[in-house]
Amino acid sequence: MYNNNFFKNISYKFFNLLPDKLFIQLKFFKNFHRLPNLKNPKTFSEKLQWLKLYDRNPYYTKLVDKYEVKKIVADIIGKKYIIPTLGVWDKAEDIDFDTLPNQFVLKATHDSGRVIICKDKEKLDKEWAKKEMAKSLKRDFYALTREWPYKNVPRRIIAEEFMEDAETKELRDYKFFCINGKVELLFIATGRQTQEEPYFDFFDTDYNHLPFKHGHPNAPIKPIKPKNFDLMKIISEKLSLNLPQIRVDLYEINGNIYFGELTLFHHSGMVQFDPPTWDYQLGELLKLPQKQ
Repeated sequence: MYNNNFFKNISYKFFNLLPDKLFIQLKFFKNFHRLPNLKNPKTFSEKLQWLKLYDRNPYYTKLVDKYEVKKIVADIIGKKYIIPTLGVWDKAEDIDFDTLPNQFVLKATHDSGRVIICKDKEKLDKEWAKKEMAKSLKRDFYALTREWPYKNVPRRIIAEEFMEDAETKELRDYKFFCINGKVELLFIATGRQTQEEPYFDFFDTDYNHLPFKHGHPNAPIKPIKPKNFDLMKIISEKLSLNLPQIRVDLYEINGNIYFGELTLFHHSGMVQFDPPTWDYQLGELLKLPQKQ
């Protein structure tokens, strides 16, 4: 009898041993059913793979570090846009819940996706929370995606102030795609705290809804335009200055703007656009730098 977990573990270890270029080619083929054109990339997805391989500015490691990036962003746009950090720990067992308020958020500085949102500390299973954060500390996000900036991020846990908008009753993500220093489009993530699969809705810079999907369905009701939409665009372009492309994630909470994070490789460039023509349209906008 075959042990599926055994073969999965062998497959995982095998792929971890592959050099970055071969890993990226195989994963791209799995998701797009074709190899990426890395010599003359045309689509946005292909160009993100090219940037992983050939645009290796050490500065990017600080940009993806959820702790260090706050200092960088504060210097550019001001501390008032930064969500306060309540604690930093090197080990999950060191998390000091006694020093934290009743509501807070836990995340790892080098990881993506695993976040613990605590709305009532008395009801939080603290041992479970420590185990989840320990898993996050062990997770090698670079190995999973070959997004090399994550490789050397110090693995720490941070606690942040819990934030929620009084009107929407959630923390809506406003994610601005900046290409060659200019905002070209954005998407709004809704329902992330209330349902299993969130909604993603894409808009142009005049807040016209764009007719494509990427990774998640559109919301049944179009999200309203944020009050600080124009200022958000200005902030995003300031944070993207001198970068080939980056996604700037912002929040609007009770009329105020807060910085979320910077994302160098949206969906790691490994998710198909629906329809695919948008992958080419975005690709045409991105001018690649010289190889490093």
